[in-house]
Formats: sequence, C-alpha cells, structure tokens
Amino acid sequence: MSRQISRSVSPVADEAFRRRIEPVRRFALDAESVARACYDMAVRFHRGGKLITFGNGGASADAQHIAVEFVHPVIVGKRALPAMSLASDIATVTGIANREGFSQIFAHQLPALASPADIALGISADGHCTSVLSALVTAHGMGLLTLALTGGDGGEIATSPAVDHVFVAGSEDPLLVKEVHVTAYHVLWELVHVFFEQPGLLGPEMVR
Repeated sequence: MSRQISRSVSPVADEAFRRRIEPVRRFALDAESVARACYDMAVRFHRGGKLITFGNGGASADAQHIAVEFVHPVIVGKRALPAMSLASDIATVTGIANREGFSQIFAHQLPALASPADIALGISADGHCTSVLSALVTAHGMGLLTLALTGGDGGEIATSPAVDHVFVAGSEDPLLVKEVHVTAYHVLWELVHVFFEQPGLLGPEMVR
C-alpha cells in the first residue's frame, strides 16, 4: 500500500518542486542587485536609520517577521538593528482606513514615524497594492531608501520611480511568491550583517 501511495504522489511532488526552481533561480541571478541593496541598507543603519516595513494580508505577517528578525536576531551574537512594522498596530491601521481611506494606511503613518535616514520596505504579492505603493511614494519623497518585494510581473510597484530597489518573484502563484519573499528577506538580513562585520566598508572613506 505504501508503495502504491508513493507511486501516485511522486509525480505531484516532483511537479511541486519543479515549479519552485525557476523563481528561485531568477532571484539568485539577481545577486549583484541584492548586494547593492543590502549595502545601501547597511549605510542607512550605520547612520542611525531604522527599517520600516509594511504589507497587506499575508504580507503584513512578513512585514512583522522582517522587523523582528532585525530587532531580535535569531542567531545569537548578531547585532540588533532598529526596525518596525506599520502593519502591527490594528487600531492605527483601521483608524486611518476609516478616515483617510485604505490606500493611506501606511503612507499616513510615515510623516509621524519616519525620518529621511530610514529605510522603507514594502511587500506586495502582485505588485499592485495601492497602500504599499502609496507608502513607497511617500517614503521616497521624504528621502528614505525604498525597497520592494513583489511577484508576478512586478506590477506598478516595480515600475515606480519611487522604488530604489525592487525584487520580483517571477511567478503568478502567490504561494511561490511568498516562499521567494521569505528567502529574499532572510538574504537581505544576512548580507546587511555581512557589511557590518567587514571593517572599513561603512567608513567615511567608503560611504559617499
């Protein structure tokens, strides 16, 4: 019986893994862009900036996950870096949505909570979330470094001049997009720490 189950499930399992190869491969081929983004993030942290994250639905959980990874590193001995999620305070989010409209739930918070030295990271599975795009545009206008994680073809967010660094999980499957995003922000976290751990890389003679 177990062999029969294995034979019937094996093709499905093979296909599930096959579908994951190309999106991850595309992200890996973007390694140089990822490294540049991480360096820019490290510079902002080095200058006293903080990371501000945001996203809707499942992406709001990712935003919170990213913030806690930086504030409370799971790897003992790694530097804690300041970060916060704009999706965490439900009273603030719903209050803004009620008065200003849902598209402003993150953008409306930025003038009160962010400074030009900070980093804004927005997450959108399809690249078309108006609340995420609006916040990125506001952040860019305030002088923040802006990054986005999107899926599909990247949507409006990927083509916006307000986004300094964008990484597109090349899939229409929201589950695969989510998996690539998790990998992406763990890589961002890891490489930011690499830059902090290399003497001189963030010194005034290197940072312009």
